[in-house]
Amino acid sequence: MEYIKELLVNISLRDVIDVLVVAYVFYKLYKLIEETRAEQLLKGIVVLLIFTKISEVLHLYTINFIFGKTIEVGLIALLIVFQPELRKGLERMGRTRFLGKSFVEIQKEEQRRVIDEIVEAIGALSRQNIGALIVLKQKTGLNDVIDTGTHIDGKISSGLLINIFIPNTPLHDGAVVIEEDEIKAAGCLLPLTDNKDLNKDLGTRHRAAIGITEDTDCVVLVVSEETGAISYVENAKIERYLDLDTLRNYLKQLYNYEEQDRLNLITKWRSRNEA
Repeated sequence: MEYIKELLVNISLRDVIDVLVVAYVFYKLYKLIEETRAEQLLKGIVVLLIFTKISEVLHLYTINFIFGKTIEVGLIALLIVFQPELRKGLERMGRTRFLGKSFVEIQKEEQRRVIDEIVEAIGALSRQNIGALIVLKQKTGLNDVIDTGTHIDGKISSGLLINIFIPNTPLHDGAVVIEEDEIKAAGCLLPLTDNKDLNKDLGTRHRAAIGITEDTDCVVLVVSEETGAISYVENAKIERYLDLDTLRNYLKQLYNYEEQDRLNLITKWRSRNEA
């Protein structure tokens, strides 16, 4: 215990930064080889290093010698065998402009990409009168909803969203749940609203969208199968017949601004349409 206390006292800010930088570099290197042949090989190398250390501690000199030489020769072999992967990885690093951008800039770029993909998908579905129900998670957890569908955990793309809602496919009747930049699940079941005062024109999708926003702080996008009309639901309030520019502005407010700013935008939209 005393040793640990002394160690903590002697840790400086420079040491913490040093560890964080090394950890980040290793993380980025792992992401480069993730789900490639090199990933499995890397796991094998880690196991080999562990056994090498164990043989050293147990004074198994012959085994330790063999493992040591294997690692020495193996590192050279790796450069030859995995030359294509290394080249691709270095090319990807060369194309990345991360060092020239702040974390906020990168985050905003990803937000813009997510918004563009969602709007593109909604526009395509609307033009073809294909019904859709997209739930955008906010602070309230939606695991109980996600568990009713099929887990996807895939990066958001307009193509994936469109394909999910194509009629007569297994997942087209349920809702898609999106969390940050990921499609968490599809084919999810949402609770229907009990509100009896709603417009009779609203179908099951719209009532499900209102129902889930009565219990959580999520935002739901709906495309009508009958008319192709686009709706936006938040706090059990539905805004119908949106154009793509208005939808894009809503999503920009959702991803980048406080709730009050978004509500102000909704109020302006209502006033313009009631005038």
